[in-house]
Amino acid sequence: MKTFETLKPIKRSKLRAFFGKKYYVYKRYLNWSLGTTTFSKKIKKEPLEHLITIHQSPLYRVLKDVDMWMQDNKVINLEIAMKAIDGIVIKPGETFSYWKLIGRPNKTKGYVPGMVLHYGKFKEGIGGGLCQLSNLIFWMTLHSPLTVVERHRHGFDVFPDSNRTQPFGSGATCVYNYRDLQITNETEEAYQIKLHMSEDHLIGQITSEKENCFKYEIYEKNHEILMSSWGSYIRHNEIYRKVFNTEGFKLYDEFICENNALMMYEPLLTYEVETEKGV
Repeated sequence: MKTFETLKPIKRSKLRAFFGKKYYVYKRYLNWSLGTTTFSKKIKKEPLEHLITIHQSPLYRVLKDVDMWMQDNKVINLEIAMKAIDGIVIKPGETFSYWKLIGRPNKTKGYVPGMVLHYGKFKEGIGGGLCQLSNLIFWMTLHSPLTVVERHRHGFDVFPDSNRTQPFGSGATCVYNYRDLQITNETEEAYQIKLHMSEDHLIGQITSEKENCFKYEIYEKNHEILMSSWGSYIRHNEIYRKVFNTEGFKLYDEFICENNALMMYEPLLTYEVETEKGV
C-alpha cells in the first residue's frame, strides 16, 4: 500500500505561517533579481505566423457551496492578469514566469475578491481565480515544444469532478509569488502566448515563427483513490505525453508529472452538480 505522509495536514501557528510565507516570497524576489535566468519580457500584439495549439476553458462552473459572485469577480481578475501576458514572446533561451509578468494582485491594480483555495477549503481573497489562467497556459504548453521547468499542484482535491474533459491534476496551481509557473524555450524558434475571452470562455493560443512538426496526446496512468495511514482518502495519478510526427508516427512517450491530493469529499458518494453556465 502506498503511503503519503507528506500530505498529512500539519497544524501551524498563524505567526509561523506568516513568516514562512514571507521567507519564500522574498527568496523568489532574490532569484528574480540576482539569478542567472533570462526572463521573457517582450510583448508583441500581432500573433506569430504559425499556430501551434489552441485551448479554451469555461469561465463559469457551478461548484458546491460557492456563490456565483466569486466567479463573476474571477472573470474581472482574469481580464486584468491577461493584459500582462497576452502577446508575450518567449525567445530561445528565455523563461516565461507567470508571476514575474503579472506582479502582485492587489486592489490598486483593480483586482477584486474571488475564490482562493486555502488548506483544503475556499475563502475569498484579492485576485482569486487566477489559477484558471495558469491551468490554461500549462495545458497548452504540454501541446508544444516548450519545456515546463516549474509547476505546482494543489495538495487538496476540493471539489468532485464536474464534466471533466482533461485528466485529474493536469493544471498548475499558482500562489504569489513562490508557487510560480515557469516555461523555458529550449528550441531555436521564438514562441508566443496569445489570450482573449469570449462571453463564456477563456481562450489561449501558442504561436511560433516555425510551423509545428509535432502532435501531442496527454493521458493519465494509475488513477487511484487510496486510504492514507491516518484515515483520509488520497487521489493519485500520473500524467504522460505521447509525441508524434506529422505523419502520425510515435516518436516517444514521456512522463510529465505525478499528482497526489488529499480528498476533501467522500469519494464513494454521488454528487449532483449542475451543468456549466452558458454551455
